[in-house]
Amino acid sequence: MAAPRLPAARRPAARPAGHGIAATALLGLLAATPPAAAQFVSGPYIAGGAGVNLVPDTDLNLDSAAIFGLGRAGYGASGSVGFDPGFGGVLSLGWGFGNGLRAEIEGNFRSNGVDSVSGVAGWAASGVAAGRQDSWGVMGNVLLDLGIFGPVIPYVGIGAGYVVTDWSGVRGVGQDGALGFRVNDSDGRFAYQGIAGLAFPLGFAPGLAVTAEYRFLGTLQPQLQARFDNPTTGAPVARGVVEPDVFNHSLLLGLRYAFGQPPAAAAPAAAAPAPNRTFLVFFDWNRADLTERARQIIGEAAQQARAQRSTRIEVAGHADTSGNPQFNQVLSRRRADTVAAELVRLGVPREEIAVTAFGETQPLVATADNVHEPQNRRVEIVIR
Repeated sequence: MAAPRLPAARRPAARPAGHGIAATALLGLLAATPPAAAQFVSGPYIAGGAGVNLVPDTDLNLDSAAIFGLGRAGYGASGSVGFDPGFGGVLSLGWGFGNGLRAEIEGNFRSNGVDSVSGVAGWAASGVAAGRQDSWGVMGNVLLDLGIFGPVIPYVGIGAGYVVTDWSGVRGVGQDGALGFRVNDSDGRFAYQGIAGLAFPLGFAPGLAVTAEYRFLGTLQPQLQARFDNPTTGAPVARGVVEPDVFNHSLLLGLRYAFGQPPAAAAPAAAAPAPNRTFLVFFDWNRADLTERARQIIGEAAQQARAQRSTRIEVAGHADTSGNPQFNQVLSRRRADTVAAELVRLGVPREEIAVTAFGETQPLVATADNVHEPQNRRVEIVIR
């Protein structure tokens, strides 16, 4: 015999699932703001760098006057000069076009001490040597940023311009002390260069980036006045022009600042998943049909599923402890199937609904056996 009809809902019609709220809170605490996205330079910028400059051994080509004089003295007419590692620095003003292409005007300076003078008159590298090679000039460069790879922007470039090569106090004396070589002269020539570098934009300062570069700079052979003499008497043996090869390998660290750059757009944060929602539908004793209030609750659940774009809805049936456990298991399944059918009628795809039945094994309110408890006669709808 059925008990008098009880109100369908003794609890709130819908409530957030406790574990869903906890999961959402944890995701919010652990979510980190993604780093600001790097951008190509757009508009004017200034850049500078300094570091090590390496000059390979330089071959000396002597003109006809020197060759004639050295030939009369019985000496060879060619040689080489070696250099210590030195300093290189550049300063640039440029313009970025916002698509990775950049153009700039560069001023540069390089300086290396002389390590050895050899070759002329069969000198060995241990011959006495001194002096410096300095160079300074102006270059026009075109550079291309190759892409944005996280926090790094690699780039390459080429340049052309005019560089003055200055040999100051460059001299050498052979091991036998029989011949001295001296150059104090400078000459400017067409210059060319290749550039490869990496830029590391600094997120805390829009427009500012650290740069690391390799630069190769070469010039056409300068013509430098040279003198070959007897280091003891000072008597000239020959005069003429030497034409050294000029090649530089520079490793530079620097800074680049682009004016007026907007703050980098932060990558959009991933939206936190919507919290799980649980709806409770209550049933009369020994019944599996829906009351009007139960249909309202199921309608709210269907609406939430559509708004949340749910991909899984769990429908679980329950029963109180009155009656036979096997009968209660079947009854809880009938209740769950009834709720699932109503959800389908309201437009929820059946394949998104998972139906389970727990009988009297998971009471909402703990009771003794064979107790009529309205809150245990329920179906729980969980929207994930």
